[in-house]
Amino acid sequence: MAGLDPNEFNVVMLIFRVLFGLTFAAHGYAKMFRGGRIEGTAGWFDSMGMKPGRVHALLASLTEMGSGVLLALGFLTPLAAAGIIGVMVVAGWTVHRSSGFFIVSNGWEYTFIVGLTAFVIAGLGPGDWSIDEQLGIAADLNGFVGMAIAAILGIGAGITQIALFYRPAPSTADV
Repeated sequence: MAGLDPNEFNVVMLIFRVLFGLTFAAHGYAKMFRGGRIEGTAGWFDSMGMKPGRVHALLASLTEMGSGVLLALGFLTPLAAAGIIGVMVVAGWTVHRSSGFFIVSNGWEYTFIVGLTAFVIAGLGPGDWSIDEQLGIAADLNGFVGMAIAAILGIGAGITQIALFYRPAPSTADV
């Protein structure tokens, strides 16, 4: 990396990974414990066609919290990234795809950027200040391997969940 020494990379990645991961975990926490809590989130999931809503609300919030914390810790980084990507695939398809690309019109731009961020972290690796590095597995799990794990598992899990459980009500235009 031209112009960026390893210590600078490690500082930048630590800050980025921790803030991104904890923000994602907080999003899951909010689904579970804030606002309408899990019951409100379950109702929202049911209304969008992710049935049973309670199961998917729990899965989404637990995946967001777990993946976010794992990413913040730099532990099993490509698997954490896969969890984030999977959630974003489902959110992008079920909530945002019919509104175009830009988030200002409720489009899928935001879910794409969040998933892409997780994918890039999986490729770059968590840096030296991570649990993966302390366990001696970081070098084995970053680069193309990390990107492949994150993309294949994340996209695959998201598509599978949509195929098995997404059953939206017909729109009035379809009736």
